[in-house]
Amino acid sequence: MAESSGIAAYIKEIGRGKDGARALSREQATDLMGRVLDGRVSDLELGAFCLAMRIKGETPTEMAGFLDATHQRLQRVPDAGHPTVVLPSYNGARKLPVLTPLLALLLARRGAAVVVHGTATEDRRVTSEAVLAALGHPARTAVDAVMPGEVAFLPTGLLLPGLQRLLDVRRVVGLRNPGHSLVKLMNPCQGPAVVVGSYTHPEYAVSMADTFALTGTRALLLRGTEGEPVADARRTPRMEAFVDGVRTEVQPAQDGPLARLPELPAEIDADSTARWIASVLDHRLAVPEPIALQVEHILHLLAHEPATP
Repeated sequence: MAESSGIAAYIKEIGRGKDGARALSREQATDLMGRVLDGRVSDLELGAFCLAMRIKGETPTEMAGFLDATHQRLQRVPDAGHPTVVLPSYNGARKLPVLTPLLALLLARRGAAVVVHGTATEDRRVTSEAVLAALGHPARTAVDAVMPGEVAFLPTGLLLPGLQRLLDVRRVVGLRNPGHSLVKLMNPCQGPAVVVGSYTHPEYAVSMADTFALTGTRALLLRGTEGEPVADARRTPRMEAFVDGVRTEVQPAQDGPLARLPELPAEIDADSTARWIASVLDHRLAVPEPIALQVEHILHLLAHEPATP
């Protein structure tokens, strides 16, 4: 099926509608995504690919192939001899403050090396990048090693410009595409890592879990806050751990809100969120219980097998 350039033959297979489209093999998906990431497709082909996959939906096998192509091309964080926590941050804050930076800094305070990667996919949302910068952790301009106790924000375009191009299609057509799923599953580190995956809709919980299991990724999966990889501060979500393809529930979902709701910032802008996070880190405010539980589950995964509740 592969051609010298372009992806027309692949579009013919995946573009037959929800019921008529054919699923690609892992090898075909790797080749297809490789062409997209290398910029060997026209804007018209790229748009057709994104819309066809939006209608068809990605299978776990296809997503594994897309990840293979991505991992082959990423400028990866050097292996510094310790496992790293990976927090994909692409949704930002819409109604609630983005607390991914709090999760990252709590993990770093406990000795973890933390990589946060992301880019703004919608102009009106407050990003983790902006909040981390307000806290004195500006985005890095080079992909260097991340040491225990450090938090590094890496822009997607720095890791792989072709992936940034794929994500930017959303600004033109207004719809998500396989790139938005891909970034929540990928491991940008050369060495071992724990990827913290999050979803907003139940169907993505199934597909992400199947992909983590298929690829053998060590990961924690939960319903995040507005799509961010951090537990809702007001309610403990179900959390599942993945180790060598084995899936384990480590945290059951809480019925109803917490008995005592945390005091969240009144505004969700970057400066207000940063000040609130600083108050938590300085022990002036308590760490929200769901986020504290998430920290412990991630640290267990960094060290050894997942801890069951």
